Amino acid sequence: MALISVGIDHEHASLDLLERASVPEHEWNKVLRTLMSQRNIHEAVFVSTCLRTEVVAVIDRFHGAIEEITHTIAEATELAPSEFADHLTVNFDRAVATHLFSVASGLKSVVPGEFEVLGQLRRALELATEEQTAGPEITELFQRAIASGRRVRIETPIARGSTSFAQASVMMATDDLGVDLDGAEVVIIGAGQLASGIARALLVRPARLRRMTICNRTTAHGERLRDELSDPRVAVATLDDVTSLITTARLVVAAVEVSSPVITRADLERCEEDVLFVDLGLPRAVASDVSGLTNVRRIDIGDLRERVGQALGDRREAIDDAQRIVGDDVEKYLSDQRARGASAIVSELREYFDDVVANEMSRREGDLEGLTPDQREKVASILRSVVAKIAHHPTVALKEAAGTDQGTRLSEATRTLFDL
Repeated sequence: MALISVGIDHEHASLDLLERASVPEHEWNKVLRTLMSQRNIHEAVFVSTCLRTEVVAVIDRFHGAIEEITHTIAEATELAPSEFADHLTVNFDRAVATHLFSVASGLKSVVPGEFEVLGQLRRALELATEEQTAGPEITELFQRAIASGRRVRIETPIARGSTSFAQASVMMATDDLGVDLDGAEVVIIGAGQLASGIARALLVRPARLRRMTICNRTTAHGERLRDELSDPRVAVATLDDVTSLITTARLVVAAVEVSSPVITRADLERCEEDVLFVDLGLPRAVASDVSGLTNVRRIDIGDLRERVGQALGDRREAIDDAQRIVGDDVEKYLSDQRARGASAIVSELREYFDDVVANEMSRREGDLEGLTPDQREKVASILRSVVAKIAHHPTVALKEAAGTDQGTRLSEATRTLFDL
């Protein structure tokens, strides 16, 4: 069995494709069940965010697993395989660890070092554990990747400054695009982790906004966030109130998962003030057509990606440091895996030889009747010593080649030769 990761991500696919390929979190369990019904898949974790839709799995046959995972993604997203086949990112065996550790460390994020990805990976693993699709191999992989992600953020400055979509989008709106929030009305659509980060980032800005309204599908969630923020400027409304609230807002940030836009072109046309819409949702929550609307500006994840890329500056060194840490952690993980793999096959081989000695001593019991117990033990000891010498070279070879293609071939040959 081997590891594989197959996905669609922002580095190799357009924002339009990512939007269409996103799967709501409440449907992840269905995807996991479909994956586990496939012949070549033994363990699986599934995650779908605004940046990636990806499967990490323990498999048998490589090409068979690719086909099964592609079919599952197509079914979950209602996309034809031909629409995303050329945009798939595939990692196999050892490359899976490098990929996942880099993802967890924020090295593959639009905003390097952003911390939301750690929560996303944790939730994906927790759900796979609940659905019993994450076995020991994939569980250790994710746990080690998450631990490496934490280490990167502790030991490097990659997580300083703008380290999330929330902070980066607020900085872009206020600093780069010059939206003046002093005395302004702000609308935040959503009440989850991303919306919470945006709200906190806005409330601590030097400019004193007049009112922030949190609009959410479930009012109780919005009220919970309002209570956590503990700021008299924060109010709560429902999604039905969005269209009226945006007419006087100066900034509207959408951080919500919806199946169709909450704000349409017709809604945008009703805006009375100069307003900036920051759409962080996938699928999009705000209509993308703002042509001809002179008082309406709109940015989304695509714009955020471009601006962050231009503004990395002195974080390049932090990224290099983070990559070194990830490299070290991946090598340690792979080394541990090799040692564990070698230990298992070597242990089985030794048990096999011990059984051969024990069975032969038992079979020849009649030939040893004239020997004293000490003499019988001496014969057994000589047999074990001979067998140990015979087993020594194969054992060393298995340990030294563990984790390599040669090691895989040797392990398979050993199991075949000795019927392990």
